[in-house]
Amino acid sequence: MNSNKNSSRGRHQGKKTSQNSSERKFSSKKKFSKSSDSKPSFRKLKPNAEEEIKAAKQGKKTTENVGIRLNKYISNSGVCSRREADVFIKAGSASVNGKLINEMGYQVMPGDVVRFDGSLISPEKKRYILLNKPKNYITTMDDDRGRKTVMDLVSNASKERIYPVGRLDRNTTGLLLFTNDGELAKKLTHPKHKVQKLYHASLDKKLSMGDMQKIADGFILDEKRVQVDEISYIMNQPKSEVGVKIHSGRNRIVRRIFEHFNYSVVKLDRVIFAGLTKKDLPRGHWRHLTELEISNLMML
Repeated sequence: MNSNKNSSRGRHQGKKTSQNSSERKFSSKKKFSKSSDSKPSFRKLKPNAEEEIKAAKQGKKTTENVGIRLNKYISNSGVCSRREADVFIKAGSASVNGKLINEMGYQVMPGDVVRFDGSLISPEKKRYILLNKPKNYITTMDDDRGRKTVMDLVSNASKERIYPVGRLDRNTTGLLLFTNDGELAKKLTHPKHKVQKLYHASLDKKLSMGDMQKIADGFILDEKRVQVDEISYIMNQPKSEVGVKIHSGRNRIVRRIFEHFNYSVVKLDRVIFAGLTKKDLPRGHWRHLTELEISNLMML
């Protein structure tokens, strides 16, 4: 009984909606024939059509036929950035429902099966994990030599598959970010964005003022110019304790800077990365980024 009443109500509501729209449509002073053949016909609205019309008037999308661009789908899956996804799509790396897709702007619909290089992918909730890396862990997803990796430390941090952003060598400690947001990872590691990192370096001997000035002025290392953003002694510490702020992403760059001037780095700790700090994060522990921290990263 209830279903019949609801159906009847739906039909009456549908006619009312159509009549209102027809009254607006034919509100002009044009004359129409009064014959029965001239009566306008009304199409019955499907169930919930009134809600869809209301949503459309308010500029809202209905749940039907709402897709997501393939490059965004791939990026949201943590594979790579959206721009890189365009390149892979052109190269024939993506398929939807078994069909190879080369079309830019292709819309993936709910229920579609998407594969990248033959592997099934799906968009996941974005995760952002900050680790205070201890010594003797390597920054790789796995190691065929059985060495400890940073992934061992964040294995229970997220159900989604996360990746380290950039690298810290085995003996370097400090901040390391993990995420499945490929677009953000690309931005944080690309030199043009000049994402700053602050390191605390402990040297085997005092750093002379002359060498500090040479480093600050910039110099050539392996035929490429090295330019630090800032360098100074650590306040209230021996002059072998030095702070270096740099945005270069070159491999082992801080250690190589001091080795160039005949200093050995005894300890190296990354204390700031892209505005993130180690505050209240003990060595070997991780935490999720706050909403404010995530927003700040997006604005870099």
